Amino acid sequence: MSNPWCLGIFRERAHSPGREFDDAEILRLTGKHLEAKGFQVNLSDPDEVGRMDDQPPAFIFLMCERPAILSQLRRYEERGVLQVNSPLAVLNTYRDRMIPLIEQAAIRFPRSVFVSTASTDLEVSGPVWVKRADVHNTQEGDVVFAPTIAAAQEALRHLAGRGIPRAVIQEHFAGDLIKFYGVGDPARLPGEQPWFQWFYHRDQDLAGYPFDQTILATFVQQAAAALGLEVYGGDAIATKEGAVVLIDLNAWPSFALYRDEASVRIASYLEARFARGSLR
Repeated sequence: MSNPWCLGIFRERAHSPGREFDDAEILRLTGKHLEAKGFQVNLSDPDEVGRMDDQPPAFIFLMCERPAILSQLRRYEERGVLQVNSPLAVLNTYRDRMIPLIEQAAIRFPRSVFVSTASTDLEVSGPVWVKRADVHNTQEGDVVFAPTIAAAQEALRHLAGRGIPRAVIQEHFAGDLIKFYGVGDPARLPGEQPWFQWFYHRDQDLAGYPFDQTILATFVQQAAAALGLEVYGGDAIATKEGAVVLIDLNAWPSFALYRDEASVRIASYLEARFARGSLR
C-alpha cells in the first residue's frame, strides 16, 4: 500500500456526555500514529460522511453510533471499504441487539427483561437497573438504579416522557465495579496478541473481592467477538463469591486512563487489519 487514504470519524457529541474531549482525543491520537505509519489520514464529523460518495477512502476507523450514519457506512462497506469497528458491530452494542447476542454466547450477564416504558404492571423483586433499550448512556435518566418497584416505575415514566418507547429492566449484582478496555480479535488476526486492560471504577466503596483476571479477559474477548467488536470497552462486576459478571459492552470508548498506550495499540492493530484487507 502506498499512502492509503484512511478516514477517522468522531463520535456524535450527544453520545459523549462529559466525554467530548476524551472521545475526540483518542481518535486524533490514533490518526497521528497511523500517519506515522504512512497512512494519509483525514478526520471527519459524522454528519460529513455522506459527502464522500464519489471517492470513499480505502479504510475507515470510526466512533460514530447513530443508525442513519451507520447505514451509510454499511453502503461503503458493500463497496469494499474496510472499517473498524464495522458498522454492524457498532449497531450490535445497542441493548436490544447486544443482550440476545451475549445470551447466545453463554456469557454470564444480568437477567434482563425488555418492557414498554408505558408498563404499569412490573414484576420486580429486589433492586434493578432501568436502562433505555437502545443506545448507551447519553444523558441523565438513560441508566437508573432503582432500589424499589416505585423507583423503577418512575424511571420508566421519565423515559416515556422523553419519547423513548422501550426499556430494559436488569438484575442488579452487588460487588466491585470493573472497567475494561480491549483491542484486537484473534479470529481476524491469528497470531496477534489482543491488548486488554482493566481497572476499578473510582467512585465506589471497594470491597476488593478476589477474581480471576484471566477469566475476565477471556470472557470479555468472547463477548466482543459475539458482537463483532475489535476496539471496545465496558463494565463488569466482581462478586463476593468470586464470580465475574459482564454488565455492559460498547464500541471504541475514550480509553481515557490509558489513552497514550491505547492509541498506539489501536493504530498498530488497524495497520495490520488494513494490510490484511479482509472484511471478514
